Amino acid sequence: MNKLAIVGGKIFSDYDLIEHKALLVENGIITAIVDPKEIPTDWEQLDVKGANICAGLIDLQLYGDGDDLFSAELTAASLQRISDGLARKGTTSYMMTLATNTFHVFQQAIQVAGHFKHDALLGLHLEGPFLNSKKRGAHPAELIVKPTKENIKELLGDHPSVVKMMTIAPECIDDDVLEYLQSYGLFLSAGHSDATYKEGTKGFDLGIPTGTHLFNAMSALHHREVGMVGAIFNHPTVCSSIILDGHHVSFEAVKIAKKQMGERLFLITDAVAACSKGIYQHVLNDGYYSLPDGTISGAAVSLFESVRNAVQQVGIPLDEAIRMATTYPARLLKRTDIGNLNLGSIANLLIFSADYKLQEVLVKGKLISK
Repeated sequence: MNKLAIVGGKIFSDYDLIEHKALLVENGIITAIVDPKEIPTDWEQLDVKGANICAGLIDLQLYGDGDDLFSAELTAASLQRISDGLARKGTTSYMMTLATNTFHVFQQAIQVAGHFKHDALLGLHLEGPFLNSKKRGAHPAELIVKPTKENIKELLGDHPSVVKMMTIAPECIDDDVLEYLQSYGLFLSAGHSDATYKEGTKGFDLGIPTGTHLFNAMSALHHREVGMVGAIFNHPTVCSSIILDGHHVSFEAVKIAKKQMGERLFLITDAVAACSKGIYQHVLNDGYYSLPDGTISGAAVSLFESVRNAVQQVGIPLDEAIRMATTYPARLLKRTDIGNLNLGSIANLLIFSADYKLQEVLVKGKLISK
């Protein structure tokens, strides 16, 4: 299926909604959007019968899928199952995330992921260990450390690695150490932070481009000290992820944040998997995961379900909800070849019905079995 024409659907790509056209995919790349009459005769056609077509979704923070929590099963086989499972659910690009752990576990994960290749895996996101223990959430306090040039070098090594993203507490890092960390070319995010408005704003002004799971594990918005939430709201450019499962954040709070931030707000799942070993023993509750002591520890929602929640529970228009899981995370990553269906982009895409039934997923132009 090197030449495929997808017809009969509503094509959502960035800010465009295109109807009554055919999407042409050749050798895994979007090559054209044409009138159906212009489809070459030797191309295979897929009629989606009025369904929606959008780019594959991008999740910058999740820890596992199905029965696999990566930090508890640091193997290529686990990564393979997670990557395949996510793709079948419509997440065709993701950052495999590890919460605060020992340096040994982080280094094992870096080694395993560094030798693993999958079209969906963008790299590793280390959520920790450079956090504020006052806002640790489910992260073990004894493993949270203050960042220094020495322990950053110990963690990341002397050369660029598979680690592409890191969540840090900006109030817990010295300016020269932040500059050193930035020299690794990481995509930094502010989270698990008890920063004041001034401290949070300073971190963003020094080049931290986004926040981690808005409202969760950060200093709250108070009318006399607006904290990290206020710093994110009021900054002109900083973005933030948010979890749309209805448990981590109320849908009413999401509506407020969306009105305040507009295109600066994007979706993540923070999804974990059931696990009964290691540091993070996640127990499934009604729609979310917690530690055995009841501390909320992760989501049980897919990114596609989050898009549905954005529309049905928050009232965000479908095209904007799709951008929150495609265009905006791709923009943060400075990637123009994913998160859209523009000419020349990788043909990762979803086909879904008006009632949010995921019908087909294509990865690099190839249909994958769900």
